[in-house]
Amino acid sequence: MDSNTANDLSKSFQSLGIPKTHVTVGWSNFIATQKQYKSLFVNRRLPDYGWSDVQIQSLLFLFSTLDTNNKTLAKGGSSNNSDDDNDCDNVVDGDTRWCGVGEREGRVYSSLVLQRHFGLSHGMGRSGDITEPQPKAAGSSVLVKLTLLLTLDALKRGSGLEGRINKKQNGPAAFGILLPLCTGMSMSLLLQSMKKEGSPNKDIVLWSRIDQKSCFKAIGVAGLRCVVVPTKIQGDEVITDLEAMEAALQEHGDRVLAVITTTSCFAPRVPDSVDEVAKLCQKFNVYHVINNAYGLQCSKTSKLINRACVLGRVDAVVCSTDKNFLVPVGGAIIVSPNKAIIDNVGKVYAGRASSSPIVDLFITLLSMGLNGYKKLLNERMNMLKNFPSRLDTVAKKHGERLLICQSNTISFGITLDALARPQQDGETEDEYTKSVAKDISSFGAMLFSRCVSGTRVVPRAQTKVLSGEDFVGFGSSTDNYKHSYMTAACAIGVSKAEIDEFLVRLDKALGEYASKMGKTKAR
Repeated sequence: MDSNTANDLSKSFQSLGIPKTHVTVGWSNFIATQKQYKSLFVNRRLPDYGWSDVQIQSLLFLFSTLDTNNKTLAKGGSSNNSDDDNDCDNVVDGDTRWCGVGEREGRVYSSLVLQRHFGLSHGMGRSGDITEPQPKAAGSSVLVKLTLLLTLDALKRGSGLEGRINKKQNGPAAFGILLPLCTGMSMSLLLQSMKKEGSPNKDIVLWSRIDQKSCFKAIGVAGLRCVVVPTKIQGDEVITDLEAMEAALQEHGDRVLAVITTTSCFAPRVPDSVDEVAKLCQKFNVYHVINNAYGLQCSKTSKLINRACVLGRVDAVVCSTDKNFLVPVGGAIIVSPNKAIIDNVGKVYAGRASSSPIVDLFITLLSMGLNGYKKLLNERMNMLKNFPSRLDTVAKKHGERLLICQSNTISFGITLDALARPQQDGETEDEYTKSVAKDISSFGAMLFSRCVSGTRVVPRAQTKVLSGEDFVGFGSSTDNYKHSYMTAACAIGVSKAEIDEFLVRLDKALGEYASKMGKTKAR
């Protein structure tokens, strides 16, 4: 706003009887807000401190006024007296600017729905590319582009992923794309883009085993064959089997399109040795994709990914928005050292997309600011100092122990071996295993009935079949893990009160289960 306009408005306010001193105070607030908006566009990074809800809403409504759907409906026709049919300033009715006659004009019937979306109903992207700006939605397009820049800034200055490494090569967070899809579907879209760019005979993805269904399904949805590379056990940890990975690369040769590794996982699985796998991918010239679903909250994991980019090949890293930034489910960010990888993902997405997950992320990042995000990360680290030992104390009270998985600093496990009843005479090993698995699984139900969510209870040697593939020991990411166990996470956003109450309820549940088992034996 120029000084003449500001002076005119100031005089208008004073003409209504508002004292000049009051107007000056109001204008100083307005000017300060405008400076914040300008800083956001000029610097293209997170503000140091979070904005107020009023400031964020004002900017969102400013964006929505730039979209063509936010106008008064035409009254009495849309013809005008101008010789130039493209001159939108000359209209019959002063309240009318746009007259939409397409099949999709951002029309929303419910005012409640329109308010929920701040008037941003055009979504994101165009039919040919999800990253392309929309002619009818300049405001929505700006918001999407700006949210990506803020997210990349959060990854670099908050989570510790590098944009540039040693000023010589691109780091994992050099380029990125935001998708209104869950992590699994984003992975599938990424693989489809790689398949499209690769040789037709490359139809195999090597997947370092991690017993999470979504990534396995994502490979199949992309029209590719998944070859599960086994892991190995080292102490309590389930780790990458580098020898098995190299053998699989040699065995399947030119048919291998990509290798998928994982850096966020449930104990006893620990992050893959992505730095060593990166060397293998560079040697065999295959794509390397890292599933880092909720790993952005862990600086140790970010350093590992940075190292992998230095030592070998990393083509893309897939991360969830809800698990890392505390927004509703439905979004993901894919980052890459290679701009072409990101561009290809955008071109593969079919049609426009909902921008709701992006709007949620935009609001949250501005609300947090960089210091707010770092505060959440630091709070998690502070709770991490004693969470494992406190969990171990409860476990030992009931004859169990903490699983020692030092490479995993998000998920923690304790054994549940004492919950298993003795094998009865005449009972086959298979019958006993199935019976005990059912008993131990019921402990998870017991916790849930006591309002404890998020834990995972994994019996020994249970088998699941996914798309015709047998997963023996499902849940532990290896065939022969020696313990039944349960896991709990010390994740971003969890409060000390939640952890305190969880440990109390876990203690009670273990005691009640043991008592119940004692009565069953007595019978």
